[in-house]
Amino acid sequence: MQKTLKEIAKFIGGEIVGDADIVITGICGIKEAQKGDITFLANPKYLPFIDKTGASAIITSRQIERASKPIIRTEDPSLAFAKIVSFIAPEAEAKHHTGIHPTAILGKNVSLGKDVAIGPYAVVGDYAIIGDNSIIYSGCFIGHHVKIGNNGLFYSNVSIRENVTIGDRVIIHSGTVIGSDGFGFVTVKSKHHKIPQLGTVIIEDDVEIGSNVSIDRARFDKTLICRGTKIDNLVHIAHNVIVGENSIIVAQAGISGSTIIGRGATLAGQAGLVGHISVGDNAVIAAQAGVTKSVPANTMVSGYPAREHSKALKINACVQNLPKLYESVTKLKKKIEELETRMNADNKSADSCG
Repeated sequence: MQKTLKEIAKFIGGEIVGDADIVITGICGIKEAQKGDITFLANPKYLPFIDKTGASAIITSRQIERASKPIIRTEDPSLAFAKIVSFIAPEAEAKHHTGIHPTAILGKNVSLGKDVAIGPYAVVGDYAIIGDNSIIYSGCFIGHHVKIGNNGLFYSNVSIRENVTIGDRVIIHSGTVIGSDGFGFVTVKSKHHKIPQLGTVIIEDDVEIGSNVSIDRARFDKTLICRGTKIDNLVHIAHNVIVGENSIIVAQAGISGSTIIGRGATLAGQAGLVGHISVGDNAVIAAQAGVTKSVPANTMVSGYPAREHSKALKINACVQNLPKLYESVTKLKKKIEELETRMNADNKSADSCG
């Protein structure tokens, strides 16, 4: 589909600098783009590509005033670029299946909303409720008494265990398990006895969950993922965890049981949190941080054990200097030994003279 730069700018509410009548036929990343493509520049590290890219036009921030080719200046280039995908290349969006496949298995008293789609070999348990326009791909398991809101999208082989509640516009990617048993055992005479996990999981509206994520049901009450939160692939969230609204949890992070994450928090890749602590609103847990105690709001921590980020950087700088420090201490030790030897020799000489 072809669009002029003027049409695109109007659609995203941007300001054109350059030829507004050039025709755009595709979209691509700034390094790979060719003539006819529109691309975007959001990360400053890609600034050198602004005059090297083969794209015909670039979406930029308001800070960029001009370039060697036409630009559209916007408040948020990444968001603007995301919006134009469906505008320029609607065929690039996934085409989901429709209807109920004949191999799908539906339990008794299942309630399906308007225009629900269920793929091949999916299983929907007794008394489950699936809201309007929700799409369940092949091989999914929806347990009994599960409630799914409107406009949900569950890709293949997602498992939703019994009594879980999921809100509207939730996207869950392949291989994810919601409502698996929490890791609860009591050890008596070296034997581990399973503690029943009787609670549930609640996923609120507008949450997106990546592939191969495990979110455990609560021992009692609920594990809660609040609205707007986005979870990357390969994340584990244990029983009774609460994740606040609009938080970000990046790949391979792990959150132990009964920890509370505030609103707008960010957990970077491979961050690990012990149980029964809290992370305040808008806090940032850096990649690979090991969090062993609660983190205040609006704080960034890093390292292991995790500390306030500026302090962690100073400690890391000192650790990097340990080899030099070791050499210095070794030299000082040698000089001290030499001085002691001389002093002992001088003392013996003085004694003999006396």
